[in-house]
Amino acid sequence: MIRRYVCLVLIGWIFSGIPAFASDSAKEAAALSAAEKWLELVDNEKYVESWKEAAELFKNAVLPQQWEQSIQAVRKPLGKLVSRKVKTKDSMSSLPGAPDGEYVVIQFETSFEAKKAAVETVTPMMGQDGVWRVSGYYIK
Repeated sequence: MIRRYVCLVLIGWIFSGIPAFASDSAKEAAALSAAEKWLELVDNEKYVESWKEAAELFKNAVLPQQWEQSIQAVRKPLGKLVSRKVKTKDSMSSLPGAPDGEYVVIQFETSFEAKKAAVETVTPMMGQDGVWRVSGYYIK
């Protein structure tokens, strides 16, 4: 009888975590979709449009002309995109230098014509309107 109770408690405990996992998974999928759409703008050299589609946090940190100049300086020498695949996705509620909120830090293993192995880090955040937008981009 005790074994049965323990087994039922364990099963209940295991299944109680599924909705939270599914929720994180759905959140990460939506953030990934936003990141990929935004990266497509950058890949196609639509830099000002990528700035317009970014999160307010991003837009408050850099003017459109500054963004265009800095991203051109970084991306042009790399050449065209060859491949990109997700390396990691981590949900966060706090990031250094940013207000608390919902973030997903996504790392991509990326290959360009002139740089075969790069890591792009894209950080979408949930806006107050419920839409995921990129709040940060870093490439190394």
